[in-house]
Amino acid sequence: MPQPPLARIVDQLKREPSRTGSIVITVFGDAIVPRGGSVWLGTLLEFFEALAIDSGVVRTAMSRLATDGWLERNKVGRNSFYRLAKKGRQTFAAATRHIYDPPPSDWTGRFELLLIGNGEDRDASREALKNAGFGSPLPGVWVAPSGVAVPEEAAGAIRLEVSAEDDSGRRLLSESWPLQRTADAYQKFMKTFEPLRGWIGRGEPLTEADAFTARILLIHHYRRVVLRDPLLPTSLLPRDWPGGAARELCGEIYRGLLRQSEQWLDRHATNENGPLPKPAAELARRFDGM
Repeated sequence: MPQPPLARIVDQLKREPSRTGSIVITVFGDAIVPRGGSVWLGTLLEFFEALAIDSGVVRTAMSRLATDGWLERNKVGRNSFYRLAKKGRQTFAAATRHIYDPPPSDWTGRFELLLIGNGEDRDASREALKNAGFGSPLPGVWVAPSGVAVPEEAAGAIRLEVSAEDDSGRRLLSESWPLQRTADAYQKFMKTFEPLRGWIGRGEPLTEADAFTARILLIHHYRRVVLRDPLLPTSLLPRDWPGGAARELCGEIYRGLLRQSEQWLDRHATNENGPLPKPAAELARRFDGM
C-alpha cells in the first residue's frame, strides 16, 4: 500500500540536517502568535513527538533560541511557558506579510539600494536583510523593490533609490538574487506537497494531529523558499516563474488543513491560564483569495 503523503514528508524531514529550532519558530509564528503568543513546553513536546524528535533535542533548541533572543521563558511552578521575544516578534511580523499576503501589485519601477559598512553588527544586518527579501549583487550592497521595509538591524545603512528602467538597472537586479536556485526550490516544494493536495482533495482521512503536523511542515518548507524570494514584478522575472503556482498550492493546502489543525490546538495546547484563546481574526484571512 502506498505511503500516505504526510508520512513521506516527515520521512524527508528526517533525512535533512536537524532544523528543530526553525520548526519551533514556525510553530510560534504560524499557530501560537494568533492565539495569544504563549504556549506550554509540554504542548511543543507533544507536537515534536509526532515527528519522532526527541524531547532532549527540543529542549536544547528552545534553550538556544532563548539565549539567542528569539524566545522568552516564563516558569510557573515546574512548568515552562514560552513566547516570542521582541526579536522573534519583529522578524515574524515582517515574514507574515511575505508568507501569507498576496505579492504587492503597486510596484513603482524603483528599487531601494542599501550600503552597509564594516561595523561589528554587519553579520546581523546581512542576515536580517536576507530574511526581509533583499538581494546582494556585491559585498556590502543590498537591493529590494522600493517600499520593502528595512529591518531594524540595518537602520544605519546608507539608502539610495535606483531605477530598473534601463539595462544597467536590470543587470543589477539579475545579479542580486539567485533566482534560478529559488525557482528550483519552489519546484521541489511543489513536488513534495502536491500529493498532499491530492490527498486532501479526495477527502482522505486526516486526524487533527496529522492536520496540525501537515500545516506546520507546509509553512516550514514554504517560508524557507518564499523568504528568499524578492517578489519581483512579473516583468522582471524569468518566463515560467513558479512562485505563483507554489503560493497557490500552499494556500489551498493551508486552508484545507486550517479547521482540523485549529481543533488540535483547542484540545491540546495550553498557556499559563489554561487552554489557548481563540485565534485572532487575521488567521482566517491568510492566503485570502485562493
